[in-house]
Amino acid sequence: KRPRPQDPSVKVMPLKYETCDAKFLGVLISDMLMELVRLNDGFPLRDGQLTRFHSRAPPGISVRDYLTRLIVHATLSPPILLSMVFYVDKLCTMYPAFTISSLTVHRFLITAATVAAKGLSDSFWTNSLYARVGGVSLRELALLELEFLRRLEWRIVPKPETLVDYYKGLVERGEGYTLE
Repeated sequence: KRPRPQDPSVKVMPLKYETCDAKFLGVLISDMLMELVRLNDGFPLRDGQLTRFHSRAPPGISVRDYLTRLIVHATLSPPILLSMVFYVDKLCTMYPAFTISSLTVHRFLITAATVAAKGLSDSFWTNSLYARVGGVSLRELALLELEFLRRLEWRIVPKPETLVDYYKGLVERGEGYTLE
């Protein structure tokens, strides 16, 4: 049973995603990603399942801290963050070898942030800033970005109503969150 909105422990999110605090949205997204990581880490890796997004070992930074770092230092807005969630579904559908796991989630996030910022914003940072913030080399980010775009067939701009649906879904499934 969901807590009632009058409950002071419930975080009330604005109805319009454009006005929500990116850090709160980041918490909802990182919680969702961690559910996927826990699920997918339970399956053994098989030969031929390694992708460019796989790292040798999970990075030492949590998904929540990493996403917060991206939000703060790369100034990710709610539409960019929701597009990144959209990319999870789209990439997993169009690239069956890819899954969100402890070995892929960080590299997915920095790549998705870079692609979404370029695709949705009139102004965005340079790849060198995204690479520095994300902890990957400039060359590696360029290769990740190209692989990402090819796998998504260069279709990276979600419909506005799709972002609304993802936002509502994240808030509804988030423990202790509700829409106003």
